[in-house]
Amino acid sequence: MNNLFNAYGKITRWPKKKADKKSVIEFLAAKFIFDKIYTEKEVNGIIQQSHLFQDIALLRRELISRRYLARKDDGSEYWKITGQ
Repeated sequence: MNNLFNAYGKITRWPKKKADKKSVIEFLAAKFIFDKIYTEKEVNGIIQQSHLFQDIALLRRELISRRYLARKDDGSEYWKITGQ
């Protein structure tokens, strides 16, 4: 995972390797709390604080598609999926 994180623990780029992508998403998923409902704005804020390459939508989609987060169909509520 060379160069994926800076000295401050922020993600510097979206990796190419599958294993590195998984590590980045697991790192982000750890920032969310079970049994808490988040708004999209709150999810975006947590992601924003954790990366430097300015693609919040990519990271949010990855968290959902990899089943670390779930959301209502209208995007009004997000939550961490247990067991991940």
